[in-house]
Amino acid sequence: MNVIAARTAIAAMAHGISAALRATPRDPAAAVAQVLGHYAADPTLLSGQHCPCRADTYIRHLLHEDAEQGWAVAALVWRPGQMSPVHGHRVWCAVAVHQGIMTESFYVPDVADGPPRQTGVALRRPGDITHGPACPDAIHRLANLGTETAVSIHAYGLPYARFCSNLNTVHAA
Repeated sequence: MNVIAARTAIAAMAHGISAALRATPRDPAAAVAQVLGHYAADPTLLSGQHCPCRADTYIRHLLHEDAEQGWAVAALVWRPGQMSPVHGHRVWCAVAVHQGIMTESFYVPDVADGPPRQTGVALRRPGDITHGPACPDAIHRLANLGTETAVSIHAYGLPYARFCSNLNTVHAA
């Protein structure tokens, strides 16, 4: 697949997300996750896209942003051993694995204001989806515990420029 075909696939995914948001405004995360899962399962989705990894932490690469509807989608690239902080989202989120295997750990807030308590773990493979509402107490962590680079596709209910400031509530682990 060449760069033009990859951009066409990303544009089609963005169109699908936009349509899902218009059709199901009450549960945007679940609707968007279904769209992401459909496209993320295609191993050629990012062919020709420059999505390098970083040695010290995972990195986000903007794939599409819809300022009018207030959402953006990014590819996150994870080297082996890299993980997100334990966090909850201030906006809806939808995630699909594109490459590799991701481990998602789930947590609940501690009633005594201590660190969140882990309640479960799920392995996510290419095409697998997960999603959550805008709820800082819906706490999770994504990690690449495998031996190869992993790529996940994330859509969030806010513009890309606000990902670093308004997306997550980070919890002490």
